[in-house]
Amino acid sequence: MKHKLLVIFIVLATGCLSASAQSKEFRWNGRVAQGQTLEIRGINGSIHAEPASGGEIEVVANKEGRRSNPDEVQIKVVEHAGGVVICAIYPSSNPNRPNDCRPGPDWNSSVINNDVNVNFTLRVPSGVRLNAKTINGEIETGLIGSDVEAYTVNGSIHLAATGHAEAKTVNGSIYASLGSADWDGTLDFKTVNGEIVLNLPVDTSTDVHAETLNGEISTDFPLTMQGRISRRRLNGTIGGGSGSGRSLDLKTINGSIRLRRAS
Repeated sequence: MKHKLLVIFIVLATGCLSASAQSKEFRWNGRVAQGQTLEIRGINGSIHAEPASGGEIEVVANKEGRRSNPDEVQIKVVEHAGGVVICAIYPSSNPNRPNDCRPGPDWNSSVINNDVNVNFTLRVPSGVRLNAKTINGEIETGLIGSDVEAYTVNGSIHLAATGHAEAKTVNGSIYASLGSADWDGTLDFKTVNGEIVLNLPVDTSTDVHAETLNGEISTDFPLTMQGRISRRRLNGTIGGGSGSGRSLDLKTINGSIRLRRAS
C-alpha cells in the first residue's frame, strides 16, 4: 500500500510541475545573402545573438509559460527579398486585428493575459545585418559581423558590431561598441532609466548631441563645442564631424552618458 501511495504522489507531483512551468522549443536554420537583414520580433523574452562560424543562420526560440500554454504562441518565419523576419505570434487581444508577421513597419502585435516568455538565441553569419526587437526582455550580442539595431522597452541592451549600431529602450541601460565610423545620417541611442556607454573607433568623425537630466556626460574624445558648456547637455563635434554628414543623438533622463575611445 505504501508503494502505491508513493507512486501516486510522484505522478501527481510530476503533473503539478508540468502545469506550473511548461516549455517548448522551436528551431530554424537558413541562409540570406550578405547585406540582407535577419529581423527578430519578440514581445516577452530576451534576445541573445552570437556570430555564426559559417554562413548559416541558426535560431532557437525557447517558449516557457506558467499559466499560459506555450503552444498558443507560434513562431513564424517569413523570407522576403530583403532577408528574413521571425516573429513570436501571440493570441490576439483584438479578434478584428489578428497579430501578424511581415516585413516592414506595418505589422500588428498585442498581448493580454498571456505569460509565455519566448527567449531567442541566434547565430548570425558575417555580413548579415541584425534587427532585434522585444518589449519585455534584454537584448545582448557578441561581436556581430555587420550592423545591429536593437529595440526593447523593459530591459538593458548590450551590443557589439563590426559595422554601426543603434539602440533604444525605456527601462534599462545601453552599452554599445561600434566597429565602423563610416555611417550615413544619425545614429540614435536613447533610454529613460539607465546610462548610455558608447565605444567608438579612434577615427570617428561626427556631430554629437547628448542630453541627460539626472546624470553627467563624459567623453574620451576631444570635442569642438557648440553653444553653452554644461555637464548635462552637449552639442559638439568629434574630428571633422560638422562636414561628415554623420551625427550621434544620445538621450537619457536618469543616467549618465559616456563616450569612450575603443582600444
